[in-house]
Amino acid sequence: MAQSGIVARLDHPADFEGWRRQARALALAEVAPARIDWQIGEEASGLFAGLAEPPPVPANGADLRVPREFVELAQAVVCHRDSGRFDLLYRLLLRLQREPTLLHVVTDDEVHSARAMAKAVRRDLHKMTAFVRFREVVGLDGGEAFVAWFEPEHHIVERVSRFFVERFAAMRWSILTPLRSLHWDGTTLHLGEGASKADAPNDDAMEVYWRTYYANIFNPARLKIKAMKAEMPEKYWRNLPEAELIAPLIAQAGRRAEKMVMKAPTLPPQRHLRQSQRQREMLVPATDGLSTWDEARASAKTCSRCDLCHNATQTVFGEGPLTAPVMFVGEQPGDQEDLAGKPFVGPAGQVFDRVLGEAGLDRGRAYVTNAVKHFKFTLRGKRRIHERPNAGEISACRFWLGLEREFVKPQLVVALGATALHALTGHRGSLASMRERDLVLDDGTALLATVHPSYLLRLPDEEARERETARFRADLERVGRLVPEMKAA
Repeated sequence: MAQSGIVARLDHPADFEGWRRQARALALAEVAPARIDWQIGEEASGLFAGLAEPPPVPANGADLRVPREFVELAQAVVCHRDSGRFDLLYRLLLRLQREPTLLHVVTDDEVHSARAMAKAVRRDLHKMTAFVRFREVVGLDGGEAFVAWFEPEHHIVERVSRFFVERFAAMRWSILTPLRSLHWDGTTLHLGEGASKADAPNDDAMEVYWRTYYANIFNPARLKIKAMKAEMPEKYWRNLPEAELIAPLIAQAGRRAEKMVMKAPTLPPQRHLRQSQRQREMLVPATDGLSTWDEARASAKTCSRCDLCHNATQTVFGEGPLTAPVMFVGEQPGDQEDLAGKPFVGPAGQVFDRVLGEAGLDRGRAYVTNAVKHFKFTLRGKRRIHERPNAGEISACRFWLGLEREFVKPQLVVALGATALHALTGHRGSLASMRERDLVLDDGTALLATVHPSYLLRLPDEEARERETARFRADLERVGRLVPEMKAA
């Protein structure tokens, strides 16, 4: 074989699958790293463009062996902007065939370089998920849409896309960057070319409220400028609507903190506390004589049995046929459920529907509800972040869950998560100790305990997500065996 150069073409700057496929063939043909020219885009004529024919693959069935850790490392490194990243990974691939424990040699220069690149990419991913700010625009059809501008340091747009699709599944949005762009129409994700900042809107009406909110939650007594800038580097400020407030808030922090110390806290007068209690008692709905599901649902709309009613948009009651053989009980409504007034319609609901289908079950034959009927959250910027309900809130809502069980009378109840299991049985231990056991409720109804679909969304890596999704699917398949009426036609 002549010692000519080899051009290996990659479709885009973060083309991990293209690199892996070509690196494997080149490594099996024992092609030296110095002979390979990794090129991106259309300038290369194709795989092995520098040869008359591709390198031959050994006929003895030889294959490459690498630890899973290398695959994960390579997936991150290919997203880095360093032009030598593909060559570095190829050299590590060859060395791993001779040195299987190479990645554990922290003093090795090439291992150190790859890990540093992967760390920079992970940091860039984190910053993009934290500092993207959507602005509302009018869509092409006249409807609501949102556009954000972000300037990543590395080629992370594809890698981070899943986070935004799952987090903002119900919105139509675009994220524009100089490298690549993402467009979500509510159903399908489209990847586009890079854009310029001029293509993104400069402001929207909600940002006035957001800046007011940010200024009011800024705590001068807890200000640590060095830590703040480490977590939110100044280079990101120019694209944050609150950035214009940061400098004056820092300048005024000392004086504001002193005023906070000098101002002693005060308690409300007793007459105010008594009046507040009377008002809450007036809001408690009449629950005597609720003889139908419709009456219970209507009454729950004005429920004030706990304080969650004050901040949530609405009560989210269960839904499904009242003759359903199976009742699924989750924890509480999430952000999307709170807005829509329906259970399991957000990201966790989409996972639930998908795995139900994979298990051969028909959601339309099930009754789906939550242990707590109001969304409990804390505000973080414009986002409402889920907060787990406490024992008092679970207890207060057990009344409504009891009515739903009474009206539906399911053959089987499925507790999705520890909160649902606590509401149904009072069990406060681990969910793992109750999973895959044959359980029975106090009225004799069969009970099955499994994880909440949101647990699958929070898992940190793809391998764990696939493993736990398979376990969740197996639990739902067990539902189909216990209650055949739930199986899709």
